[in-house]
Amino acid sequence: MTRPRERRQLQDEVNMDSVAGTSGFAVAVRDRVAEVVVGQDTVVERALIALLTGGHLLLEGVPGLAKTLLVKTLAQAVDLEFRRVQFTIDMLPSDIIGSEVLDQSSGSFRTNKGPVFTNLLLADEINRAAPKVQSALLEAMQERMVTIGNTTFTLPAPFLVIATQNPIEQSGTFELPEAQLDRFMLVHRLDYPSAAEEERIVAQQLSLGLRVTSDGAAVPKTAFDLLEGEEPCCRVPELVAAMAAVQAVHVSDVFMQHTIELVRRTRTNPSVELGASPRAGLALTQAARARAFVCGRDYAVPEDLFALAEDVLLHRMRLTYQALAEGRTPRDVLKEIVTELG
Repeated sequence: MTRPRERRQLQDEVNMDSVAGTSGFAVAVRDRVAEVVVGQDTVVERALIALLTGGHLLLEGVPGLAKTLLVKTLAQAVDLEFRRVQFTIDMLPSDIIGSEVLDQSSGSFRTNKGPVFTNLLLADEINRAAPKVQSALLEAMQERMVTIGNTTFTLPAPFLVIATQNPIEQSGTFELPEAQLDRFMLVHRLDYPSAAEEERIVAQQLSLGLRVTSDGAAVPKTAFDLLEGEEPCCRVPELVAAMAAVQAVHVSDVFMQHTIELVRRTRTNPSVELGASPRAGLALTQAARARAFVCGRDYAVPEDLFALAEDVLLHRMRLTYQALAEGRTPRDVLKEIVTELG
């Protein structure tokens, strides 16, 4: 009979074999994305974490930071079905989930499925749509199902929503409600590239040349043209194997205790009116597992917790009026909480 210590040792060996056998997935995807998107290594890591955990990702940044290009490159690299929805103020929920359409020939209704029926949905500028349209994604993001009329449909697997929004422009936008924000495992705030990276971006554009159309006309190529004709570097079976390896990453009891304590402190801090829910603790643990896998480890470490704390917790915190009047920001409060815990 196998003793508990022997079983634990055997499990550790299985975990290490799983990570070692599939860690090439993350490397291959990162290398493929790097061929098209210059820099943004942290964003690529966050996108991989979302993909490997089945979580959803909100990218927040000013226009021109290659958010759309990155998401499309990621979908092509893993051979995922990709659809993009440009959110606007006049959109209807049926524009996303679909609707029932009357068939004139038979006199019966048929279901017209919307763009949400895909593997990777890019919700571009999600805060430009009215709250009613934003709410249409709640069931899809949480339950991986969509109800059209009286029928509930299961979405394809894998299913992932990556949304974008501009944090600066306020005209014609609607702030995402807490229920919608809580559906996103991660909210990553993009920064400008470094001077060296920006130089590489310009050099890449200058080297692309023209794309000549069939009728003899021509248009300057963009980075999106680099995706044409490229074969995926990984397939869905490799993605499934990598997702299984993430589930095998070891999370210690001490790590879980620190995670729970960090989440609970967002609720007890006097500057915070609304803290993170238990869903945040689940998201933080799962994201730490995926980050450990991407880094080639079969165990989560405190570095994973602190590196992901801002992306997982910040959008789930609301400060009190007094704290806002004092000029404090959620980032300042979270840094204090993390420092106290560390």
